[in-house]
Amino acid sequence: MGDVVAELAGADTPAQSFPKRLIGIFISPAGTLADVARKPGFIAPLIALVLGAIAVAETVLWKIGPERIMRMTYEQSSRASSMSPEQMDQAVRQGAPIGAIFMHIAGVVGAPIVLLVLGGLGLFIVNLIFGAQAKFKTVLSLTCYAKLVSLLSSLMAVAVIVFGDPGHINAQNPVPSNVGFFLNPLEVSKPLYALASCTDIFTLWFLILVAVGLAEGTGRKVKPSPIFLVYAGLWGIWVLVMVGLAMLT
Repeated sequence: MGDVVAELAGADTPAQSFPKRLIGIFISPAGTLADVARKPGFIAPLIALVLGAIAVAETVLWKIGPERIMRMTYEQSSRASSMSPEQMDQAVRQGAPIGAIFMHIAGVVGAPIVLLVLGGLGLFIVNLIFGAQAKFKTVLSLTCYAKLVSLLSSLMAVAVIVFGDPGHINAQNPVPSNVGFFLNPLEVSKPLYALASCTDIFTLWFLILVAVGLAEGTGRKVKPSPIFLVYAGLWGIWVLVMVGLAMLT
């Protein structure tokens, strides 16, 4: 009887504000994610994540420039060895405007698409694999809040780009959160660089938080550890795919 009364009282408790939840993800993640599971909502964190992505994309275009980004992309591809300097310059001039447009669009729609995919994946894991009955809104909300740790990565990226040397910044990997950041992609093998870049601290942090959050979303019927292991296994497969693609390029 006491448990029922406590549950009803908790249901009547107002949800934490977004600023409090944002701070809580970093200092008290378990309690914050439990509050999100109780009162789900994904609009505010989604907007914050989109703004973070836009900030990084626009800072990259402003400080490094689309032509420099395109040149780095070509230099890291297998096509570079078969192109003369004149052909390289022409390809860069032709590709830079298209690349800039793509980055503008990706900054706006990239985060929502990724979060919808991750939310669908989370729903598949907790409902089909573990037999829970979580709602998509709850899973998506927990995923968005867990992903808020990437705002720290966005802030670090902006700082590195603004205060760093544009000639030595890899626009595709500007944050020192993985071993790949400290490697020169032109001096190491592509599979090794892909492996080093995919093994990222913020990805691991997100997987831990989303596992804790989805456990709360199932009413603690599923523990965080098995959810994390499924995510970790899928992450491992993704890393292998990236390494495999790097071997083919």
